[in-house]
Amino acid sequence: MPAGASKREQEYRELEHRFKRERRYPGREEEVAARVVNKQRRQFGETRAAKQQAKEGRSPDRGLPLQDYERLTIAQITAQLASLSPAQLKQIRVHESRHKNRKGLIARLDRLLDRP
Repeated sequence: MPAGASKREQEYRELEHRFKRERRYPGREEEVAARVVNKQRRQFGETRAAKQQAKEGRSPDRGLPLQDYERLTIAQITAQLASLSPAQLKQIRVHESRHKNRKGLIARLDRLLDRP
């Protein structure tokens, strides 16, 4: 685990202990716990590369009409869609299809864009 990742470090240790206690992944507890934590770090943009992109102004969700789009859940995004213009909906649709490509959210955006 990288230095300075105290929240994720604690989560890693908790997962490792739980896997050992439950006798899951015998002999691989550390590896599986690290994979889980690293996946979460990538998902929430906590990797060095993601932080560097954000610092340089190249974050993938930069310029989108919804603040911190990459960290929002589908429910949080859906709740805010009614307040967006058709142009903003198209912008979200393009971004979603290029990045996370969540089928349910894309279908919802398509329905909103097809309305008269």
